[in-house]
Amino acid sequence: MNNYELMVIFTPVLSEEDFKAAQKKYTAFVKDNGGQLVHDKPWGLKSLAYPIQKKTTGLYWVLEFAALSDFNEKLKVQILRDETILRFMITKLDKYAVEYNARKRSGVPTSNEKVEA
Repeated sequence: MNNYELMVIFTPVLSEEDFKAAQKKYTAFVKDNGGQLVHDKPWGLKSLAYPIQKKTTGLYWVLEFAALSDFNEKLKVQILRDETILRFMITKLDKYAVEYNARKRSGVPTSNEKVEA
């Protein structure tokens, strides 16, 4: 199984309930297809660098998961069918990225963060 990170930008017109329902939908999709959830984090409403479909903000969500390599095509098809998603990106994580994310989640300072004395 490979480690992946999925970043999704949902349309900002979603209600809080719809945003949570969409998150549950994709986490369930990962589980139902033999994947394992590592971590998910909703970032909330953020400004976009450039307008997408005449929208200047979007609801960001990051999902870290482990799955087989052929799963990404199934996930991509589901995402492309969803009209509430403005953009998405699936990134394969190497062992260093997995370690970095785990250290960052646990609160251990990473090498590029300043340690306050």
